[in-house]
Amino acid sequence: MLKRSLLVLVLPLALLGISPASASVKASDIIQRAVEGFVRPAYAGLHDHAQALAKAMHKLCEAPSQAGLDAARVEFSATVYAWSSAEIIGFGPIKENNRLERMLYWPDRKGLGLKQVQAVLAARDALATDPAQLAGKSIAMQGLGALEFVLYGDGADALAGKDDPYRCAYGAAVAGNIETIAGEVADAWNKPDGFAALWANPGPQNPLYRDGNEAVTELVGVFINELEMVRDVRLKGFLGAKPDADKPKQAIYWRSQNTTNSLAGNLAGIDALFQVSKLGDALPEDARWMAQSIHIQLTNGVSTAKSVQGPIDKALADPALREKLEHLRLITSSLSTLVGTRLTAEFGLTAGFSSLDGD
Repeated sequence: MLKRSLLVLVLPLALLGISPASASVKASDIIQRAVEGFVRPAYAGLHDHAQALAKAMHKLCEAPSQAGLDAARVEFSATVYAWSSAEIIGFGPIKENNRLERMLYWPDRKGLGLKQVQAVLAARDALATDPAQLAGKSIAMQGLGALEFVLYGDGADALAGKDDPYRCAYGAAVAGNIETIAGEVADAWNKPDGFAALWANPGPQNPLYRDGNEAVTELVGVFINELEMVRDVRLKGFLGAKPDADKPKQAIYWRSQNTTNSLAGNLAGIDALFQVSKLGDALPEDARWMAQSIHIQLTNGVSTAKSVQGPIDKALADPALREKLEHLRLITSSLSTLVGTRLTAEFGLTAGFSSLDGD
């Protein structure tokens, strides 16, 4: 599983261009904008989509049909995009109670999660059809990856008929679990005295953020870490240096054809967070072009990802579509350099970390 190691950055007051006395206040403004303008809406939106997905699954189980299956798949794709945008905030409430891994167990290079999902479908474990009971089982059995296999894996077409009611019941339980997790995280971010208050109000007595520098460093780390995640883990995980090195079945959401939909959601989330936080306004005036360049490149990245449709193996086999994926790799590499090197240099950041550590 992917592990995010500690981000070690030294953030000087020059970042905010203000005096020490007002540093935490200005940092609070940046973080408050990030929370109110992106984090809360993103997780609220995820919860809304998860609710719609759960309803679609229950409707499918009650009255199996191809139209019902198609509707559930549409809601699944919408939920994947919503999650892909929200998941860039991979700290705070989503890290509690293994919610992050329960929502998405990936990468699963050894296929352990897949085997567990296949095993529960074969064994028809009644407990796995109860969302409350499912929440206590293996993390690999209760999130988006598990539901993707239910809806798109071997035997999924049976959901359109009445031959495999257990598969649908299990899928509905997984969808219900996803809805519960999304709701818990959304509620936690909205608590007046919860994590958001700690992040936006740094101080000597704060157990997580002792000053404004640490609070803003957390935000800067999102952009650095998530861009590297998109480039090095999600994209390069299946896109080889040459076509014969491609690994389409290592692509996230390859069964549901949501690989590029997910990448677009990641980049759209990063762009939205960067814009609403107005972090770029803290740049020296002669370096403000960076903020605009970051926005333009993220927008181009989203458009490029969305332009690659259909099965990822066929996209990789199509020279024109593969060229678009190569272009997306160039965009993410350029963004990683712009944000992780040039932006941090302007802010006087000292980076001494490996932001992503995969096993």
